[in-house]
Amino acid sequence: MYKVNIKPHWEIGQNSDDSLDTAGLLTILTAIRETGSISNAAKETLQSYRHVWGLLRAAEQLFDHPLVITERGRGSVLTPLAEKLIWADRRIAARLSPTLESLASELEGELSKAVIGTSKAIRLNASHGFAVAALLNRLNAVHLPIDLRYRSSTDAVAALSRGECDLAGFHVPYGEFEDAVIALYARWLNKKAHCLIHLAVRNQGLMVAPGNPKNIRELTNLSDDGVLFVNRQAGSGTRVLLEMLLEKSGVASSAIEGFESTEFTHSAVAAFIASGMADVGFGVQTAAERFGLEFIPLVRERYFFALPIAAMQDPLMQQVITTMQTDTFREVVNQLAGYDGSATGEIFSLPDAFSYLR
Repeated sequence: MYKVNIKPHWEIGQNSDDSLDTAGLLTILTAIRETGSISNAAKETLQSYRHVWGLLRAAEQLFDHPLVITERGRGSVLTPLAEKLIWADRRIAARLSPTLESLASELEGELSKAVIGTSKAIRLNASHGFAVAALLNRLNAVHLPIDLRYRSSTDAVAALSRGECDLAGFHVPYGEFEDAVIALYARWLNKKAHCLIHLAVRNQGLMVAPGNPKNIRELTNLSDDGVLFVNRQAGSGTRVLLEMLLEKSGVASSAIEGFESTEFTHSAVAAFIASGMADVGFGVQTAAERFGLEFIPLVRERYFFALPIAAMQDPLMQQVITTMQTDTFREVVNQLAGYDGSATGEIFSLPDAFSYLR
């Protein structure tokens, strides 16, 4: 099966005829930040000093603003504008990557059909998450054909009930909200026809700017004056959980500035905060760590794949399960901040996993 990679690409300019390709510039700026000098950045990126210097000067002329400050004997540092460009690129990648990964998966399937005819693949629908991404990396490494669609947890489980996918990823909190969340999924899950594969346990909570300058400690602080929030999209499992937590805490969504500002992944929420466009968001601990944010844990939850019981004997599905049950993959999950992979790959009936369905 062919492997397709699609990456975000953007240009910037004052008009369509005078656009700067940011890819090369961002590579250089990142290298300067890491190495502390333009000459070291040139060596790091295997480019001549003259070429690097010329690209920086061209970009500074476009912006009419410096990107790098060099002091004799002290090396080079990036200006706030250069840092903003790097964060813009990370935010673009965080927002678009799930969509592009889904599109790449579609193209892989179409190319394979065109060359070798119809080929079977595991159809995976799931909300975007770090353990899901880690599993996909592992399955790709062993060349297992996967037809990926990133979508909300409710959409994924609904697709499973219609026979549109083989695995549907969704997450359920421990504790008092478990029954209420399972009730949302129960309309699509059949305890006689479906079973579950446990993927991971993970932390959800508040992601706040470094140093927590707004002194955010709990959900009630989201309605404080001057606190700007960034949300997940309506229908996502994380948004559903947040709304339940807010109701319990007596916080009206209308009192939260930015509540209707949404992003489609945990990483995109974290990138939004890290770029200074919001003070706080709700998401998983791994996203906070990867974007240098502080994290306030609020809920522990389980992430499952639902699948037809009849599909358990499918050879491709058996390979997926075997991969998840390896010590190697469990360790990969354990290394994700806020994740626990000790039960990764275990099989459950719906009643065994959730008392609500007994």
